[in-house]
Amino acid sequence: MVKIRDIELGEFPLLLAPMEDVSDPPFRAVCKENGADLMYTEFISSEGLIRHAEKSVQKLDIYDYERPIGIQIFGDKIDSMREAAAIAKEANPEIIDINYGCPVKKVACKGAGAGILLDLPKMQKMTEEIVKQVSLPVTVKTRLGWDESTIKIVEVAKRLQDAGIQALTIHGRTRKQMYKGEADWTKIAEVKDHPDIHIPIFGNGDIDSPEKALEYRNKYGVDGIMIGRAAIGYPWIFNEIKHFFKTGEKLPPPGLEDRISVARKHVDFSVEWKGERKGLFEMRRHYTNYFRGIPNFKPFRTRLVESDQYHEIVDILEEIGSTFKEPVMA
Repeated sequence: MVKIRDIELGEFPLLLAPMEDVSDPPFRAVCKENGADLMYTEFISSEGLIRHAEKSVQKLDIYDYERPIGIQIFGDKIDSMREAAAIAKEANPEIIDINYGCPVKKVACKGAGAGILLDLPKMQKMTEEIVKQVSLPVTVKTRLGWDESTIKIVEVAKRLQDAGIQALTIHGRTRKQMYKGEADWTKIAEVKDHPDIHIPIFGNGDIDSPEKALEYRNKYGVDGIMIGRAAIGYPWIFNEIKHFFKTGEKLPPPGLEDRISVARKHVDFSVEWKGERKGLFEMRRHYTNYFRGIPNFKPFRTRLVESDQYHEIVDILEEIGSTFKEPVMA
């Protein structure tokens, strides 16, 4: 049984990655229904939280059916991060997570996210202060290093464990790689196999199928897997992996009716939570995967992406159901 302090996550948990403008409550809802064991919010700016910025505060919204859930914060100032952790704790999550992995220039080049990997003493001090600030378990998501010449992930893991974190997720790329190239899970395994590391180690990067999830579980020995981009528009991946682990057989892909139903649920919640204009805009990244594999689907995808009216989206989804009649989809 994998535990983060006293939070039981099962024998081999599957985690939903925190993704900016993706891992919001509507998306988390459909992922939870389809097998995600632990989820995190989008990353939240510590400066935004302490200044009560509307966008940052809204990201604190969590719902009971999502539990266990972690709130992820990022920033480059220790005092601000400590204060933001206290604010996040008041939203009553199970976990506070620290983002030491975001590679985006406006974050990393200011010393936050993956930028802090260039200053490990500061990283350790910041983590210690957050652990002292909150009674909840603290976890971290990070990368292998800033670039190939600065990979010190075993040292990073030791420092973070010494600072008091309860679990560590490692994305198997450097900041320089962004999301390109292949994730290097051998470095993740080095952390997991190190005799001084006792906290759960979760691997992240390139898991996009049940077969790869099983291969990486067996080959690298991690305690669980975090899935990000492969879940966008395809929340079924969590249950598909679990079924494959249990039976060695692949579930058939979701049929058209299921795809439409889940997409509609996602749209409805997105509009309810963010309002019609923003809710529909942020759904656009999901449609391609929801309906991947349908032949001659491009005209429908174009209409879904271009529409900014809820009733039009509903009509298009209904039209998809009456047009394609349960095709076989990959």
